[in-house]
Amino acid sequence: MELSDAFWSASLEELKSGYIQENGFFTCLLCGEKIEKGIVYPFENQFYEAERYMRIHIEMAHQSVFNYLLAMDKKLTGLTDHQKKLLSLFYQGKNDKEIQKELDIGSASTIRHHRFALKEKERQAKTFLALMELLKEKDEYAPAFVPVHQTATMVDDRYNITLEEQEKIVTKYFSKGALTQFPPKEKQRLVILREISTHLKKDYIYDERELNQILKGFYEDYILIRRYLVDYGFLDRQSDGSRYWVTQ
Repeated sequence: MELSDAFWSASLEELKSGYIQENGFFTCLLCGEKIEKGIVYPFENQFYEAERYMRIHIEMAHQSVFNYLLAMDKKLTGLTDHQKKLLSLFYQGKNDKEIQKELDIGSASTIRHHRFALKEKERQAKTFLALMELLKEKDEYAPAFVPVHQTATMVDDRYNITLEEQEKIVTKYFSKGALTQFPPKEKQRLVILREISTHLKKDYIYDERELNQILKGFYEDYILIRRYLVDYGFLDRQSDGSRYWVTQ
């Protein structure tokens, strides 16, 4: 799933809750699911008002906001795999001795050192966030960038794309809904693949033949497009290549 503008513009409290309120709906920041206010929703033989039902949705669909954020690409979180593992264990409520035993590293004091390092990272993040918020008030020339999708496999300079650049690339390479050629540059390929992925159904399993037929409508070398959609994290598949689905 592509992280929306709403996700990146949400306040810290909204990110912690995992949803926002807008236009008569509670909207999930993690997947875009909308729950209409003023309606009572059934779940497991009980009825819930909209906001409570949104929290149930987050728990059922994403386990928790914490787990969703922790699973994001390290380029988006700034966390190493080791730090992610530690945060997960801390979140589970385990003490330092239990964590030291489970990870089989150092001693309990080693875990305390990691806790301190993470607190330092938190302080730095707060300072940087304040700086960026203040900068928004002054930087009138800041461009609007295309959001990075949550399942991106490689987050680097290829994602340095403005909305204006994206529109130009799509216009250049698409004609009457079909791809005139596969772009030679990685940044252009990313835009094209993103555009094609928006025409595929979410929460749906494609068999190989069905997916090939759809991709053939965009470009004659549908196998190339299919491979790149998987490589860039827009599609996932079974190991034997018989089933494909849009990543969430």
